[in-house]
Amino acid sequence: MNLLALDLGGTKTTAALVELSPAGDARILQRVTSPTPAREGAARVLENALELATSLADGRGRGHEPIRAVGVASAGVVDVHRGVVTHATDALPGWPGTDLVSAFSTRFGLPAVALNDVHAHGLGEARFGAGAGRGSILLVAVGTGIGGCLVVEGRPLFGARGVAGHLGHLAVPEADGVTCSCGRTGHLEGLASGPGIHALYLRRGGRAADTREIAQRAASGEELATAVLRECGVATGRVLGGLMNAIDPEVVVLTGGLSQIGEPWLGAVREGITHDAMDAVAGTPVLPAHAGVEAALLGAAAFAQDELTRGEEV
Repeated sequence: MNLLALDLGGTKTTAALVELSPAGDARILQRVTSPTPAREGAARVLENALELATSLADGRGRGHEPIRAVGVASAGVVDVHRGVVTHATDALPGWPGTDLVSAFSTRFGLPAVALNDVHAHGLGEARFGAGAGRGSILLVAVGTGIGGCLVVEGRPLFGARGVAGHLGHLAVPEADGVTCSCGRTGHLEGLASGPGIHALYLRRGGRAADTREIAQRAASGEELATAVLRECGVATGRVLGGLMNAIDPEVVVLTGGLSQIGEPWLGAVREGITHDAMDAVAGTPVLPAHAGVEAALLGAAAFAQDELTRGEEV
């Protein structure tokens, strides 16, 4: 089955033609990416995404298997029942209220679905990455923000309002008094996201352009950089340990920019998990993501396929 999939974020937008086989394999046949014109407003962001998808659909020519549906993975909180964005950060001004499903179904005359990009990432990783063959996975994405997705028996947990998975907005003692991106204090994201780590390093007297430079300094043996990464890694691990106690996933999968920097961050995450996880879940595998940058596209396509199949069965 061929599907159109989109990964729409505040920085870039990617459209792809995805082939999903009856055996459960996935293959990206074509893709096209462009910067997201976020500062030009929501209407332009949506039109840019439609143009990218149209360029793929129109460029296929005759004799190809028809496209069956469209799946859109979008930044922001998405009501999956209506396909409408309900909340978004300032990275996409005016994005709340955007009706993704109506826009894509109207443009292509096909069934369309929409979901949050981290939910799509989780589904893609569960089906085609480190979670393949597992009954449940908790995907944890640590980068500019901190988010996650619990996938059980192949379906993401969306929550009643599409908000499930905002792991960065759980409280952790290490973040006491630290302002979060949501405006509250004490949340993990304010301390342990990429910007949070950078801000902590500057507060401690360090000088660095970004978190990547801090990681490089830690790798070179700088004590301050090492201490900051370790503190934030432990805080992240403590939240993960608590989540293991609460939901008991079969496996935890780490993704995002910080998951790629290795030590001392990764070791500190494991230390934090050990601090909070009950003995019964302490041995839960914590694995790196395998599906990579394609995960959200694959997840969006899989969700579209699922909804299309469900509709045909009714």
